[in-house]
Amino acid sequence: MATTRIVSLKALVHGVSAWSPHSQLLLRSRTLTSAVRAYSSATSPPSKAVVYDQHGSPDIVTRVTELPPVEIKENDVCVRMLAAPINPSDINRIEGVYPVRPPMPAVGGYEGVGEVHAVGSAVKGLSTGDWVIPSPPSSGTWQTYVVKEQTVWHKIDKSTPMEYAATVTVNPLTALRMLEDFVTLKPGDTIVQNGATSMVGQCVIQLARLRGIHSVNIIRDRAGSDEAKENLKKLGADDVYTESQLEVKNVRGLLGNISEPALGFNCVGGTAASLVLKFLKQGGTMVTYGGMSKRPITVSTSSYIFKELTLRGFWLQRWMSSDKAEECRSMINYLLGLCRDGKLKYELEVAPFDDFHSGLEKAMGKRGSQPKQVLKF
Repeated sequence: MATTRIVSLKALVHGVSAWSPHSQLLLRSRTLTSAVRAYSSATSPPSKAVVYDQHGSPDIVTRVTELPPVEIKENDVCVRMLAAPINPSDINRIEGVYPVRPPMPAVGGYEGVGEVHAVGSAVKGLSTGDWVIPSPPSSGTWQTYVVKEQTVWHKIDKSTPMEYAATVTVNPLTALRMLEDFVTLKPGDTIVQNGATSMVGQCVIQLARLRGIHSVNIIRDRAGSDEAKENLKKLGADDVYTESQLEVKNVRGLLGNISEPALGFNCVGGTAASLVLKFLKQGGTMVTYGGMSKRPITVSTSSYIFKELTLRGFWLQRWMSSDKAEECRSMINYLLGLCRDGKLKYELEVAPFDDFHSGLEKAMGKRGSQPKQVLKF
């Protein structure tokens, strides 16, 4: 009874009866407002995402849906995605044929760039408005908001063109590592590659040219091949040949004053891989990083016995998972600097996220040869 009187007296001092309907409504309103504020500061906004529940053809098994808010823990960063590409490896993950796949149901995408939307209470070094990329890359970038621990995110210079920031890790970094990891190249040396119009191929040409290294490039026979040749030469390619042009016994005569290649890159397989091998000099090395033709690599016995060629493979994800996070981020900063200076560029097409399935069809080759598709959120 005494307690009731004290509470009532305090309420009356403030001019409101403690048990009046008005005071109860006011109390409930204040409680609800506080709860909403606490909820909004500890969770992300709802996110629109590309989700799949089973493996299969991406144009069939993916759907765009809304995901509920996610808790932002003390070491988490909530990022509003700005752009993310559709890479062949993304398609392979959804198909279920890639060696490493996220558990389902899963959100598509593996790299991209975003803007920090909110940070957890223990996060230091990142602030709202900063641009970040997942480094090493991380699954689930095809959604409007991503919440992951601070250690996942790498802050980058906001003056970087958005579409280059979104695509810097998987393809340009592959090109850089392959040029540096297998053969010690010096100015005046030569490399040879198939799939030269791919993003990796375009990056190889430019990074090699910056090092004074010549490049011999092989492309498919298709409509527009003459235009493709000119575009690659503008990037710095020394020679560009279609596959049919190399149906000669001795390709060395095509090199002119350029030295025989010590290093070759193969992302196609089949006949296109054999053409790379034909160019390599004695003791040369061919590195395979893809198999777009889905055909095996056939190597002649004489290539092994008389030319002593070496065949190697490269998988960026394995390289990045071997305790190389800091080295990876340093190289990404280098590549982004080249992009900002106009020394590294590649063909891209920005596709609205709201029109995801149109961009996906282009990325899957259902509308003919198309540039790299980059989703803009």
